[in-house]
Amino acid sequence: MGRRDDAAGGSKAWGTDDFATSLRALDRSPATLRAYRADVERFVTWALERGVTTPRDVTRRTLRDYLAAMNREGDARSSISRRRASLRRYFTWAVERGLVETSPAARISAPRPDSRLPEIVGREQLDLLLDVDWGEDPWARRDRAVCEILYGAGLRVSELCGLDRDSLDERQGLLRVLGKGRKERIVPLHRAGWEALDAWRGVRDQVLTPQSPPQALFVNRRGARLGPRDVRRLLDRRLALGHVHPHALRHTFATHLLEGGADLRVVQELLGHESLTTTQLYTHVSKSHLQKIHRQTHPRA
Repeated sequence: MGRRDDAAGGSKAWGTDDFATSLRALDRSPATLRAYRADVERFVTWALERGVTTPRDVTRRTLRDYLAAMNREGDARSSISRRRASLRRYFTWAVERGLVETSPAARISAPRPDSRLPEIVGREQLDLLLDVDWGEDPWARRDRAVCEILYGAGLRVSELCGLDRDSLDERQGLLRVLGKGRKERIVPLHRAGWEALDAWRGVRDQVLTPQSPPQALFVNRRGARLGPRDVRRLLDRRLALGHVHPHALRHTFATHLLEGGADLRVVQELLGHESLTTTQLYTHVSKSHLQKIHRQTHPRA
């Protein structure tokens, strides 16, 4: 009990509550802001356990030791990189507030994120997911519409879950999507996607509850707005040939566009990537796919 009280008292010197308040001014998603705060609070807990009681006691070596500890615990490189970014944000704020004179995180390096090729969905699984008869009950119609949009428009799962009824422009065949950093983009959707959406919208009101958000395009079986976990569960339920992560449908969308000859910058725009470098990863996926076909089909491969 005494140790917990000491930790709680010691954390006040770090101003984590004030830091969290300052994050609201950033143009970031609520999930990102929560991650920033959680990352900093995790570091403060770690530091206090080692006798580092104030931000002024933190050195570059302290931060390197912390990131190394995260690596030893098996944290993904992408997670460690995000924690580094969170700590840089915190110490920049701490300098502005006079808690420290200079930021010890200014030039701290972190492991490069894994550059593994993203998973794509095989043709057999796509056929099973999109072409089989799921039935006509409301949930089957919702699930088909969700899958058609994830693959047909290349949305992030969070973007799909955030769609509202007024996000749709059926006359022009477009979706208005709110992406990372609250940035809006316009994405086209194919005819089969609109047919699946129309089928779902025709029965949507049947499954709403008095607490359902009226603007939400998709809801779960409790009547609340559909969430990422709901999407994962519906994919697991609908696919009999192994598990497919919802994000794999976005990867497959991008890869198939590039294999079909789409311009890289067009794919960048459709995916909502800020950097073309991020989109270029899919060219490697496409090349890998072509090499696999070559090895399997060419007589001298």
